Amino acid sequence: MSEPDGDLLALNTATVRQQWTLPQVIEGCVRHGIRGIAPWRDQVAATGLKEAARRIGDAGLAVTGYCRGGMFPALDREGRRAALDDNRRAIDEALVIGAQCVILIAGGLPKDREGKVRSKDLAGAREMVRDGIGEALDYARSSGMTLALEPLHPMYAADRACVNTMEHANDLCDELGTGVGIAVDAYHVWWDPHLKREIDRAAGSVPSRLLAYHISDWLVPTTDLLTDRGMMGDGVIDLPLLRSWMEAAGYRGFHEVEIFSANNWWKRDPDEVLATCRARHRECS
Repeated sequence: MSEPDGDLLALNTATVRQQWTLPQVIEGCVRHGIRGIAPWRDQVAATGLKEAARRIGDAGLAVTGYCRGGMFPALDREGRRAALDDNRRAIDEALVIGAQCVILIAGGLPKDREGKVRSKDLAGAREMVRDGIGEALDYARSSGMTLALEPLHPMYAADRACVNTMEHANDLCDELGTGVGIAVDAYHVWWDPHLKREIDRAAGSVPSRLLAYHISDWLVPTTDLLTDRGMMGDGVIDLPLLRSWMEAAGYRGFHEVEIFSANNWWKRDPDEVLATCRARHRECS
């Protein structure tokens, strides 16, 4: 199996969010020869939208995705309207920084204002996701921005994302039409016995729905549902095999490292983290 193209390495800014501000992440990407970046909205807001766009542009970085939109389910119409308004703002911001797509995290069961889940209606939550993406898509199409729905591991179905498989994401894309595709995150989908089939299905759409590819590793044991992702090569995901499926399906985009790691990588020197990302991308991805 061939080595990955080093020019396709990208960094999701969450990987060093505890150590660096967004301007520092941009500078770090340049130092380490990382050509793509995917910033989070809070980091962009802290820097200033126009200033973030200027710094990214001056650095010559491709914005592989903008994190994030979505989170559509809500207990009432007011909450659903607020979610739609927030997604419209995310689309506007993504246009300013030149993002290739807005990453959508579906949202889980409806919560109250304190963040406590107040519903057990999973089917209803999924209907709200479908309807919410449809409304956001109308706005995105008018501006030329693409939406990338990211299915998350089933452990997040209640609180973060009730879209948990590539198959479900493909079904939604079939229903909603052009302008929405899929962000394939190895951490979330590696376990799926139908993964290759659904990658091929996504690629068979015109244009291809394979909009983004995120990499990290699944540690055994996993000690935290959110913040214990592994560096590539430290876990059990066959990343070279998954990449081969993406490439065979025609994906030629960036390989975006996205690692949430409270007890390890977020505590290390960020230059060490980026150097390790580059080495592990070459050796283990």
